[in-house]
Amino acid sequence: MFSNHYPYQQQYFSHYRQTPDTYGAKGALNATSLSLREILTYALQDEYLAQARYNKILGTFGYIRTFARIQEAELRHISALLQLFNRYQVPVPQDISPQFVTPPASVKNAYAAGVEGEIENIAMYEKFLDLEIPTDVRNVFTRLKDASLNHLAAFERGLAR
Repeated sequence: MFSNHYPYQQQYFSHYRQTPDTYGAKGALNATSLSLREILTYALQDEYLAQARYNKILGTFGYIRTFARIQEAELRHISALLQLFNRYQVPVPQDISPQFVTPPASVKNAYAAGVEGEIENIAMYEKFLDLEIPTDVRNVFTRLKDASLNHLAAFERGLAR
């Protein structure tokens, strides 16, 4: 169930200083109550974070097919979420995700980071799907969670090589 926030709390949520523990999936998983605005924001932040992670990996190591393909998928995820932001008239947060991403030391570490990121992303969507949310939001979150399960499998295969 969504929490009932007063307007000052909504304003606080969108303006306080973000840290890695309050941003994206980690922020969502640490949250004790969630509004529709918050779940949409955390979901978009986490997709921004994945995009920034893959940009950094591809910029550091050059073209790696797995990361390039999943990076393209993340753009589709962002687009699907932005449609929900528009439909529910939720302000789109600024993308500050690059400040939370550092280049991995190796391609193996990049795959490990991908595994960790997808596990957190899946857990976030599972938490959201346990809430009473609008059907269209549920449908998008289900598709994004399912895509993350596929991404997780791809990263696990890369890590095993």
